[in-house]
Amino acid sequence: MQIIKTRSFWNAATLTLLCAVLGVFLAKLPYLNLIGTLVIALLLGMSLQLVPPAVEKSRAGIGFISNKFLRLGIILLGFRLNLMKLAEAGIKTILLAIIFVAVTIILTYYLCEKFGAESDLAILTASGCGICGAAAVMGVSPQIKGDGVDPEIKRENEVLAIAVVCVMGTLFTLIEIGIKPLLHMTDAQFGIMAGGSLHEIAHSVAAGSSAHTVGLDNALIMKLSRVLLLAPVALLVGIWYQKHLLAQGKLTKNAGQKNKLPIPWFMLGFLISSIIGTFIPLPAWFIDAMVQAAYIFLGMAMAALGMSVNFKVIAKRGKSVFGAALISSVVLLIMSAVCAKIFF
Repeated sequence: MQIIKTRSFWNAATLTLLCAVLGVFLAKLPYLNLIGTLVIALLLGMSLQLVPPAVEKSRAGIGFISNKFLRLGIILLGFRLNLMKLAEAGIKTILLAIIFVAVTIILTYYLCEKFGAESDLAILTASGCGICGAAAVMGVSPQIKGDGVDPEIKRENEVLAIAVVCVMGTLFTLIEIGIKPLLHMTDAQFGIMAGGSLHEIAHSVAAGSSAHTVGLDNALIMKLSRVLLLAPVALLVGIWYQKHLLAQGKLTKNAGQKNKLPIPWFMLGFLISSIIGTFIPLPAWFIDAMVQAAYIFLGMAMAALGMSVNFKVIAKRGKSVFGAALISSVVLLIMSAVCAKIFF
C-alpha cells in the first residue's frame, strides 16, 4: 500500500511539475501574460483529464501536492514583498489597500449569497477578487474546514473561485488599457488604479506597464499593499468561518471544550520570508530564485487542483459567482480610479 502511495506521489509530482514549468514559460508569451503563470498551470492540469489513466495513477498524490506544496509556495512568495518599498510609498497605499480589500470582500460575499452561492464558495471568490487572485483563494482555502465540509466540493469551489478571478482580472485588464486615454490620468495615477483594482499580480503588471515605468512601479506597490493583507485576512476568515459553522450547527464542540483558533501558520512563514527579503542583504539572484521557486510550487498545487476538477458541477454552479464578481469588480475599478485621482 505504501509503495502504491509513493508511486502515486511521484507520478503526480512529475505531471504537476511539468505543468508548472510550462506555465512559467507560457506566461512570458504575448497575450498569455495576461492570464498568468498560476492560471495557466491550472488549465494544463485540467487538460490532463483528457488522459484518465495518468490522472488515476496520480490520484493519491494529488491531494498532498495541492495542500503541502501550496503552503510552501506561499511562504516563498513572501520574498517578493519588499516592506521598505511599501513604507516608502507612504501610509496612503496601505490605507487604500485596506479599504479596497474590505469593501470588495464584503460586497462580493454579499452578492454571491444573494445570487444563490453557498458560503464556502462565496468567501473564496470574495478573497480572490479582494486580495490577489488565485494565490488568495488558495491561501484562504485552508481556513475553510469543519464537520460539514466535503473535500471534493471544496476543491470544486477552489477551481471555480480561481476561474472567476482569472476571467474578471483578464477582462478588466483589457478594459483599463482600452479606456486609459479617456481617463486623463498621470502615469502614476493609472498605476495606482491598476494595482488597486486588478486581481492577479500579472494583471496589475500588464496594465501598469502600459503607463511606462512610473505606472508599473506604482501598480506593483499598490498591488503588493493588497498582497500584504493576505495573512491577516486568512486569519480573520478562519475565525469568522468557525463561528459561522457553529451558528449553523455544522461544527461540533467536544464536551464544552473550546475549538482551536484556526491560525494559518504558513502565513507566518510568508511574513517571515518578507521580513528576511526586506531587511537581510541577500543577493538579487537569490530573491529571484526564491520567487521563481514559489511559482513552481504554487503552479504544481494549481495543476494538482486542475487534475481533480469536476467540470459539470462548475458549469452548473458558476453563474452566481460570475455575476457577483462582475459587479464587485466594476465597483472596485470605480473606487480605485477615484482614489487615484484624489490622492496621487
